[in-house]
Amino acid sequence: MSRIGKKPITIPAGVTVTVNGCEVTVKGPKGELKNSFNPDMAIKVEGTEITVSRPSDDKDHRALHGLTRSLIANMVEGVTNGFSKQLEVNGVGYRAQKQGKNLVMNLGFSHQVIVPEVPGITIDVPSANTIVISGADKQQVGQFAAEVREKRPPEPYKGKGIKYADEHIRRKEGKAGKGAKK
Repeated sequence: MSRIGKKPITIPAGVTVTVNGCEVTVKGPKGELKNSFNPDMAIKVEGTEITVSRPSDDKDHRALHGLTRSLIANMVEGVTNGFSKQLEVNGVGYRAQKQGKNLVMNLGFSHQVIVPEVPGITIDVPSANTIVISGADKQQVGQFAAEVREKRPPEPYKGKGIKYADEHIRRKEGKAGKGAKK
């Protein structure tokens, strides 16, 4: 039996969950999320708990069991607390700022890189080298953060670029670092 799949999900106060066949809608203080799941999985709302069960011990059903439970738990967590990713901009002259609904970054190119804010995502720039991306949908927050990081990924020699706050960049020595041959 799946250890993750059999755990019930508690519904916090102020959150409503509706199951319509294989479609689950979760409404809360941070917004509304809707997702459809495999029709083989049985999703039931009993009081203040959501349970997910599978019809058989088939390999596909075992794989979907934990996945479905995790996705629903992330939906409940997202409309309750939300998710956020913090990015750091490193490099001389590299900085970020918010202009209206756009994220404007100077990343060493001859032009500014402008990333527009998408619906469901909020961009916050507390300092010139910190970007905080937050929203209710975990997948959307992670995808948007990856797209921002992709504009200038960190390079291994000087560490310049955009990186996640908890990411560690493996540094390399330059050509002269090994010892010059005469």
